[in-house]
Formats: sequence, C-alpha cells, structure tokens
Amino acid sequence: MVNEFTAVRISKISTRNGHRVEIRSLRLGHHVRLDPLALESISWQTPDVFSRFLDQPFGPEPGPSSP
Repeated sequence: MVNEFTAVRISKISTRNGHRVEIRSLRLGHHVRLDPLALESISWQTPDVFSRFLDQPFGPEPGPSSP
C-alpha cells in the first residue's frame, strides 16, 4: 500500500506458532508481525491511539542498546 506519505507491504506469513500478518515499512525498514489476537486488539482502539503513533512518525529513536 502506498500514498503520498508512506509505503508499506502487508503479508500473511506462516511461522511455527501459526499465521501472522507482517507489516513492513518500505521506506524505513521497520516491521512488525501480529498474531490474530494482536490484530483483533487493533479493532478495540480509538482513533486517538493511532494519532499518538504519529507523534514519532519515523518510529522510536534508537536507544543505547540498539544496534
């Protein structure tokens, strides 16, 4: 999926623990794998939760223990 702000790839993957949805930022290289419960929990959120994600639109700053 692409728009004027970002590009992400959404894939269904199989792991030894079951299926996951992987969301990968094509510009920044960040990715997350979500199991069915994590996906369902997204539906419980208010729009304000997603707005707060954009406080750091390029992801969290690397900490001292990050490579």
